[in-house]
Amino acid sequence: MAVLAMKKVNICALKKDRKAVLETLQRLGMVEISDLCEAQQSGFRKIDTFSMRAIFDKNKAIAQNALEVLEKYEPEEKPFLSSICGKDEISRRNYYIFANEAEEIIRVANEILRLSKVIDDKTAEIVRINTLIEALSDWKLLDVPMKFAGTKRTRAFIGTLPKDVSEPDLKEAMAELLPNEDRYTLEVLHSSAEQSCIFVLCHVAAEKVVLEALRKLGFAYPTVSTKKVPALKISKLLGKIDVLKEQILISKKEIRSYKGQRNAIKFMVDYHEMRSQKYEMIAKLLHTKNVFMLSGFIPEKYAAKLEGALTSKFNSIAIDFSAPVAEEETPVVLQNNSFASPVEGVLESYSLPGRGEVDPTSVMAIFYYVLFGMMLSDAAYGLIIVAACGFVLARYKNIKTGLKKALRMFLFCGVSTTFWGVLFGSYFGDAIEVVSETFFNTPIKVPALWFVPLNEPMRMLAFSFAIGIIHLFTGLFMQLYELVRAKKLKDAIYDVCSWYLLVGGIIIYMLSVPMIAEMLVLKFILPPGVGRAGAIVALAGALLILLTAGRESRNPFKRFLKGLYGLYGVTGYLSDILSYSRLLALGLATGVIAQVFNKMGTMAGNGPAGVILFVLVFLVGHTMNIAINLLGAYVHTNRLQFVEFFGKFYEGGGRKFSPFFVNTKYYNVTEDVCNE
Repeated sequence: MAVLAMKKVNICALKKDRKAVLETLQRLGMVEISDLCEAQQSGFRKIDTFSMRAIFDKNKAIAQNALEVLEKYEPEEKPFLSSICGKDEISRRNYYIFANEAEEIIRVANEILRLSKVIDDKTAEIVRINTLIEALSDWKLLDVPMKFAGTKRTRAFIGTLPKDVSEPDLKEAMAELLPNEDRYTLEVLHSSAEQSCIFVLCHVAAEKVVLEALRKLGFAYPTVSTKKVPALKISKLLGKIDVLKEQILISKKEIRSYKGQRNAIKFMVDYHEMRSQKYEMIAKLLHTKNVFMLSGFIPEKYAAKLEGALTSKFNSIAIDFSAPVAEEETPVVLQNNSFASPVEGVLESYSLPGRGEVDPTSVMAIFYYVLFGMMLSDAAYGLIIVAACGFVLARYKNIKTGLKKALRMFLFCGVSTTFWGVLFGSYFGDAIEVVSETFFNTPIKVPALWFVPLNEPMRMLAFSFAIGIIHLFTGLFMQLYELVRAKKLKDAIYDVCSWYLLVGGIIIYMLSVPMIAEMLVLKFILPPGVGRAGAIVALAGALLILLTAGRESRNPFKRFLKGLYGLYGVTGYLSDILSYSRLLALGLATGVIAQVFNKMGTMAGNGPAGVILFVLVFLVGHTMNIAINLLGAYVHTNRLQFVEFFGKFYEGGGRKFSPFFVNTKYYNVTEDVCNE
């Protein structure tokens, strides 16, 4: 359990070695480079690298988009659980091959994007043509062009009416509007609920009256028109669609032909990302005509290694290490053993330790695994978790660090779950007993090594409270340790020991009360004398809190009121202890739901149908149960750490150490091969 000591590092070297120095730092991944201000060193200035980074980011985006296009038209064959396989390693030889061909690879990526745009444009054109064909399909019976206006002696009206109209009805309506006019003829070409397409031909002398009559019926010229006969236009458009589809197929085939360039394009994403990162760091440095200077933080344990790596490669370089000044915000790096390090992510999700705080990870890990296992508490579920996490960890070695820690955390949680499941006699609930009795008529029951919480819930509740008290008192001890380490002995007595006396004394007194011992099904009861001693100790703790909680106030009355308010905090301890009843609740929930599914599976008896039903219900039911309660155990274990445990001593507020390193997406580049 440790927060690594940090050193401030300042490096000054020749400007001609700048990129090589940065590449070395990037490969080592030990230094967090700070953004220096020009005012900090007279004669030094900064370099604006925005335009260069923009070029690298643009090329990275081109490569990434080209990969997405390739994946769309030629999906990559990926192994099982490929998402957690981690990144591949790239050899020095292949790095230089790809780097030297960067321009050609980017050209290929641009070509893939061009072909993709061709496909998109032609697909959009097909959609537009289909829309036009759909609009022209209502006019297929028209045997003249839609723009036909008539002859020298006739006038033609081609358009629509706003409703479904049959030809006889239209003729009747026109006859009513033009009773004395018969110099026209009409035809309904198509009718639907939305509109009717009509063709009207009249003598040139009757043009005005016929048009006026049509307008009274809602006549409108069509929104789509063509100089050709509609049927011929549709045929031509269909032929154009066939040509476009053929061109799309050719473009897709050409894109697929670049599948062999997939790895090279992936490398371009990482290559330009690394270069962008490097130039981002260059913008943080200070420069003169001949030298540059950088400053940052490094864990003290790595200082000698960094100095050796730089001085062995560069003759003209100056490195200085110093302790961070008090007002500087020092980044935080945690270092724990393999048992505790998996829960560092849980601590980080809350907050990293602040300046001078102790890293609580090791202590938290013990309780985390214990509490998680008690909440899930089924041996079979635990073994499944252990097997799944163990398989992934053993099978895939290049998993990302964060995911690897999470899997190891759940591996230990699975071990704890198995342990508590054996103690409580739960193996898929009561599946062994149900299966043996239903299908073999010989009940077999695996006894609990300790007791069955479903049969003795009050005993489980008492045990949960005991675990909670130990957890809370450990949190208080962490605060005591921090205060003693900071040589604040009075604060340790007033703010920690007083609560040990008060809460501990109350607990001792309660354990001497027969009613409470009977309610919690305790097999022991403390003697009355011990109970009275506990009450005296609690009273002493209460008086100490009352007299010291407001000690920063000079006014006696305010000090007394603050003491009363501080003493009121005992209700918070009661609430915190009661919170651990969730250990009982979630443990019972897991067992009860498992037993319900086991019972449901036996509803069809022990025949063939019963076996099939039981297997289906068993698989579906227990899968749901383990998923739901796994999530519940994770959430509530975190809550007990964040609220009850951390609330006793931990403030946090630390900033995570963010070193300059090779941060790539597809490949792990571990050698110093990043060339300009």
